[in-house]
Amino acid sequence: MIEKYRLEEMVKGWFIGNFEPTLYQTNDVEVGIKQYKAGDHEVSHHHKIATEFTVVLNGEVEMSGKRYKRGDIVKINPGISTDFKAITDVTTVVVKIPGASNDKYVD
Repeated sequence: MIEKYRLEEMVKGWFIGNFEPTLYQTNDVEVGIKQYKAGDHEVSHHHKIATEFTVVLNGEVEMSGKRYKRGDIVKINPGISTDFKAITDVTTVVVKIPGASNDKYVD
């Protein structure tokens, strides 16, 4: 059976992981498609367990003072802090391995 869902139905673009709603509930990984308007930002944070990968699908972002653009993949290892600012309207894909619930620590 083929099922259809809408990204707008998910919380902040997260559609795989240990949260509700989700299309596949697991602690092994989290996957989200995140959309931001120019000027949107997230405060600096880190993960103690998970590695996070951010793929810039379109637009330009700034993370920890460095700029990334379409096609860039940013790997953030456990214990490394970063903030996030959308320089332009931007869409990213974010993968966090493992999903590790409650592993986000604001700096």
